[in-house]
Amino acid sequence: MARTLKRFFCDKRAITPVLSSLLLTVVAVAAMAIATTATYVITTNLKDIMSERLIVEDLWFSSPNEISIYLHNIGKVSVHFSTVYINSTPFTTSFNLEPSKHGWLNISFSWNSGNVYHVDAVTSRGTHVGDYYKAP
Repeated sequence: MARTLKRFFCDKRAITPVLSSLLLTVVAVAAMAIATTATYVITTNLKDIMSERLIVEDLWFSSPNEISIYLHNIGKVSVHFSTVYINSTPFTTSFNLEPSKHGWLNISFSWNSGNVYHVDAVTSRGTHVGDYYKAP
């Protein structure tokens, strides 16, 4: 029995391929984990650096023929507004907002008191910012 056990542990022919396969699997899994983590970190950072991030801070139904939108650019890129949609009706505009800046975007629109309007400002890159607002 001792001789059989000694021969079993001394015979390395079957152990080497198993260990090499196991080692190769561990290395491949570790490499993929590192690659996945790096991809996530890089794309998250690019999203924060290059994306447009906007907030509608206030909206006023200024006069019977005007809606004023107070916007804040909280992103890190300049924003150019190309169109404002009010209840799916497009209004062309040319309004730029630098990073960390605020500003009023005025739209000529005849509104009625008590009605609800969907106001959606769209940038030249296609970012939408807006909501539903009730006229006073």
